[in-house]
Amino acid sequence: MITTVTPSHTIPIPDDISRQFGIQPGWRLDWSPIEGRDEILIRVIPGRGELARRLLGAGQRFSPERDSIAELIVEREEENQGH
Repeated sequence: MITTVTPSHTIPIPDDISRQFGIQPGWRLDWSPIEGRDEILIRVIPGRGELARRLLGAGQRFSPERDSIAELIVEREEENQGH
């Protein structure tokens, strides 16, 4: 796909690419020139909300028998009793 750089140096993201990567307003693009070539690698960096959503429950696959939230609550209660 080819896009045109505007006079203010902005580049529209083609709809197909935006849909494929789920790009939303507020997300960032990391531009890295490829040395010795007329090419740029563009990495999509989701917004903080999307990153948090992706991380939600990620640790569960490493320790499915643990309830980390319940453990944290017990730990905090014990800390509060000690003070």
